[in-house]
Amino acid sequence: MDKPSREPLVSIRGVTKWFAVGDDEIEALAPIDLSIYAGQFVCMIGASGCGKSTLLRIIAGFEEPTTGVVSVGGKKVTAPGSDRGMVFQDYALFPWMTVRDNIAFGPRQRKLGSRESAAIADKYVKLVGLEKFASRYPNQLSGGMKQRVAIARVLANDANILLMDEPFGALDALTREQLQSELLEIWRRTGVTIVFVTHSVEEAVMLSDRILVMSAGPGKIDTDMPIDLPRPRDVSSPEFNSFRRDVAGRLTSHLAPTRVVEASVA
Repeated sequence: MDKPSREPLVSIRGVTKWFAVGDDEIEALAPIDLSIYAGQFVCMIGASGCGKSTLLRIIAGFEEPTTGVVSVGGKKVTAPGSDRGMVFQDYALFPWMTVRDNIAFGPRQRKLGSRESAAIADKYVKLVGLEKFASRYPNQLSGGMKQRVAIARVLANDANILLMDEPFGALDALTREQLQSELLEIWRRTGVTIVFVTHSVEEAVMLSDRILVMSAGPGKIDTDMPIDLPRPRDVSSPEFNSFRRDVAGRLTSHLAPTRVVEASVA
């Protein structure tokens, strides 16, 4: 897929990240330059520890880059903002609030009136198909329902960028497949931009317009691969499996040199 000529929604320029570990410093991210355009669905994939979640948290404003700049809509990111919403694997819902109140939390924090906040909450309750469960508490919901609430809560806060850190990783295969379909429908209906971290090659190919393959030591984007398959996608099709093999091959190609080095050291 060719990059649009318009300005990127998310611009990442020269971003690195170092962490202090005892008396040492660890380079988590090598310099990263990346543009993400409005309405794209981008998946980041790579081995554990390659910096996917760190980069996502930097875009969200939860972490500061050691060097470089992240801009959203032309404005430098210096802190979290309602335009960027994070969805985590562990849901991060308020257990003392109902589904409706969890979703209404953002609008209320923005000082909207109770009637307007309730209307926004009801809109997104309906969007994620939880009308019958709006008065329930998180401990009364399945994992899939909790994740729907988490997505609705972000969207109700007027976010136009959805940052998702392995959101379906703890779900069973059937629920995961169902939520993938529902997320694609939400993306289609809202036009939100999604940056989605996953360990699953199949999930990345199923969902995204574009896959960023990251390698570790320090983390960097090795491959920026457009996925130009029509939707809905058939996981059994030759075209789908060609992309899956390509992505998997790029991931495992990073492992072979490491094994050689480890073997020589041993």
